[in-house]
Amino acid sequence: MTSLDTEKAEDIVQIDLRGRSEIADYMVICSGRSTRQVTALADKLSSQLKDDFDRIAKIEGKAAGDWVLLDTGDVVVHIFRPEVREFYQLEKMWLPGGTDTEVPAH
Repeated sequence: MTSLDTEKAEDIVQIDLRGRSEIADYMVICSGRSTRQVTALADKLSSQLKDDFDRIAKIEGKAAGDWVLLDTGDVVVHIFRPEVREFYQLEKMWLPGGTDTEVPAH
């Protein structure tokens, strides 16, 4: 979360999935302003996870830069361009009650 905030990710939301899904304990969703920023955020976060926590994240979608998924096992991070995030509306799917009222994590 700190890395994403430091690198200027926008609209960072953390969703607690414990007891709701087997895919992960937490999901983090954020936006980058462009494909370049989306891929840069993914690169920086992946590098920091490896350096600071000795965790290797599985990465999907980096080549296109519209939506990058990083899977660390316990936490799944989605980094979107704003238009793509709006299209998929993952917050509405995963937040309690199907709303986007959960407090942003930063």
